[in-house]
Amino acid sequence: MAKTQHSSAARAPWRRLVVLTVLAIALAVALTIGSITGHKSRWTPDFALDLEGGTELILTPKTTNGSQVTQDDINQAIAIIRQRVDASGVAEAEISSQGGSNIVVALPGHPSEETLNLVRTSAVLRMRPVLEMATATPLTPAMYEQATGKSTTPDTSATAGSSETASASGTASASASATSNASTEASASASPSASSSASQTPYTGKELKAKALELADANGDGKISDTVSGTPKNSSDATWASSEQVLYDVLTMDCTGDNPQSAATDDPKKALVACGEGGTKFVLGPADIEGTDISQASPGFDQQEGKYIVQLQFNSKGAKEFADITGRLVSLQSPQNEFAIVLDGHVISNPVPNQQINGGQASISGGGINAQSAKTLANQLQFGSLPLQFEVQSEQQISATLGTESLSAGLIAGLVGLLLIVMYLIWQYHALGVVAIGSVVLATGLSYLIVCLLSWTMGYRLSLAGVVGLVISIGISADSFIVFFERIRDEIRDGHSLRSSVSRGWHRAKRTIFVSDGVNLVAAIVLYLAAVGSVRGFAFTLGITTILDLVVVIMFTYPMMMRLVRTRFFGEGHRWSGMSAEALGRAPRYTGRGTTRAAQAGVTLAERRAAQRRAANGVVVETAETDTPAESPTAEEEAK
Repeated sequence: MAKTQHSSAARAPWRRLVVLTVLAIALAVALTIGSITGHKSRWTPDFALDLEGGTELILTPKTTNGSQVTQDDINQAIAIIRQRVDASGVAEAEISSQGGSNIVVALPGHPSEETLNLVRTSAVLRMRPVLEMATATPLTPAMYEQATGKSTTPDTSATAGSSETASASGTASASASATSNASTEASASASPSASSSASQTPYTGKELKAKALELADANGDGKISDTVSGTPKNSSDATWASSEQVLYDVLTMDCTGDNPQSAATDDPKKALVACGEGGTKFVLGPADIEGTDISQASPGFDQQEGKYIVQLQFNSKGAKEFADITGRLVSLQSPQNEFAIVLDGHVISNPVPNQQINGGQASISGGGINAQSAKTLANQLQFGSLPLQFEVQSEQQISATLGTESLSAGLIAGLVGLLLIVMYLIWQYHALGVVAIGSVVLATGLSYLIVCLLSWTMGYRLSLAGVVGLVISIGISADSFIVFFERIRDEIRDGHSLRSSVSRGWHRAKRTIFVSDGVNLVAAIVLYLAAVGSVRGFAFTLGITTILDLVVVIMFTYPMMMRLVRTRFFGEGHRWSGMSAEALGRAPRYTGRGTTRAAQAGVTLAERRAAQRRAANGVVVETAETDTPAESPTAEEEAK
């Protein structure tokens, strides 16, 4: 039984070393695969603004209700933008106010267009019922000719072409004094003489506005009115689309191309014309739900249906409103049974409720939602509840604030610190210093591999503050080794055997190491949660290196010492091993064959004080080296 326990204990150090080796190899293999399959090397991390530069945007916020922008609005906008940028996977972004009226957003590297759009958009999110749909193109000569009977293309030899349809609430008659009709759809088919390419090309500029005004101005006063004809019963009533403004927006809005036009205004109490995905043009009723009523949105996957979804959670006010709108829409016909999610004047989704949804929880599915689009939509819903609009004042590339020279200086400082620690460890601990050096190199190497991996998979960027966190980790690792080695030496001075000293020293040192690293880890977590910008980068790397220090001490330093103490050089206490009892000033008491010997040198401070007390009381204790233990004072003498 004893033999089995001994063999198991002997194998335990090797198991830890094998596990650590496998983890290190796995990191290296992952980065190698990333370098082979990716467009750039994964062996170097991406850098932050201070070391690489990036893109800077200056935004001017404006309220949607015309009120003055307050500092609270600015702070809320900064918080929302930071959440949206962080959710997109971009790290080390700097977002701050400028002059109390502008917001400066600096993104490191070369951010994607999707990330830039998350910053540019004003984050005004509302849910509106769909009233009608129209074609993506604005007014064309063919549409105008059919609606007015005026030919703009004298060439009558052209063959008949395709037709286009523009639908809106209101009838565009052949004269400028056309009367409005809320329930009639204006359809215009191109005549044979208007089938040329010029006839199919939309009007542009002033001509488009003039032609659209002629068709939309129902009362002929030369002005566009947003007054509806009648009293709508609810937000899904088609009466909301009877205004001249709605017809004018339908005729002038261009929803084609990669950058469709956005609505000029977004009054939640009025109808809205907005562009959606795929070039669809929507006529929408007043807003039923504001984005501020969405408490949480997250992407997910429906295991039963086998499709990606976006899960929504409303607050108490939004839950009641959502139940009302879904209960109303399920009884209507398409497209009036849809509700549009409008973000910054664009329809980002138009789901169809299949039943009245109560309880404030819902999910959006279908419509070609995949993993990426589900994440994007969830971010837009989660962080799209800010009652401000942003005007982009400037967008430019900025250079690194510190540059590679600062990075080189930081690395040189870390290298100098490492060399000083190596010299101290060799001088103080001799051969034990080699173990400590190997542990420091291993911890530093693992830290670098993990930073590279996080840069590849999570978009993490290394700033100069992060480099400082890595440099500090050298001292944290050295501190752990010193605590461990000094505990071993204390056990040797107390007269224990070398093998026993390593085991006993570890059990005494690990509590100190765990407490020390635990304090560092808590400090890193608090600093990461409370700070922003590059300070969070410092806290992030400090936390990673603190965890790695524990991993290396537990899985490398201690197992390696357990193996080395079984060798002749360390196990017999060679003078240059760093574990020599004679060099430490105390020989082990146990000399073998059941005999011990007292020590004459290397007496601890506590022992010297006890000897002084005994001498003062007239108690004499022999200290000569013999093969039997020295006679201990009686309890009565010790009490004196």
